[in-house]
Amino acid sequence: MKPIVIAIDGHSSTGKSTVAKQLAKALAYKYVDTGAMYRAVTLYSMRHNWIEEGFVDMANIINSLPSIDINFEYNPEAGTNDVILNGENVEQEIRAMQVSEHVSSVAKIDEVRKKLVQIQKDLGDEKGIVMDGRDIGSVVFPEAELKIFMTASAEIRAKRRYSELKDKGEDISFEDVLENVEHRDQIDSNRKNSPLIQSEDAIKIDNSNLSQQEQFDKILSLAKQKINQN
Repeated sequence: MKPIVIAIDGHSSTGKSTVAKQLAKALAYKYVDTGAMYRAVTLYSMRHNWIEEGFVDMANIINSLPSIDINFEYNPEAGTNDVILNGENVEQEIRAMQVSEHVSSVAKIDEVRKKLVQIQKDLGDEKGIVMDGRDIGSVVFPEAELKIFMTASAEIRAKRRYSELKDKGEDISFEDVLENVEHRDQIDSNRKNSPLIQSEDAIKIDNSNLSQQEQFDKILSLAKQKINQN
């Protein structure tokens, strides 16, 4: 059986990364969290004060792209791949709410997307990969053998994200998290370059009322069907 490319797209806080990691492990495939790559660029920009409330210094971000190196390093304790930004493990820092508030604004910059999309394409050349993001099935791998589009109501996604942040000790209100989720939906769906859309051949999964296990079992079954057909 030949390896395939599995593209998982969808709205923020739908558990794309979680199920993609589970799927890659079950199939012994590579996993790439593309959202983490955009978060890394966002963190780099925030550290250089190129992002402030209501302002993004696009010129400096674009000019800095050749100096930004993003890699993934396997973490044996967690069993996952951590994000390495210019040699530094930033896996925890990129998940903070402050980064979440600005990542969509950075992700819509054409030059940023072009750089990261090319890296993503290169990573998938040998297939046997699971990649999640916003435009994997529509832009990065339009010929992917299996495309999944995940969604859930904004309120349910905000509750999940709120619980996750509280577990990490962040002092944040549910209202702020819900506002962030809705704001990211608006930006992701309406940006000019690579907007969040469901590809015609993608299988839509609304996990509003699905447990993580139910969701994983469903997607794993779909993946095995595609692999057996390949």
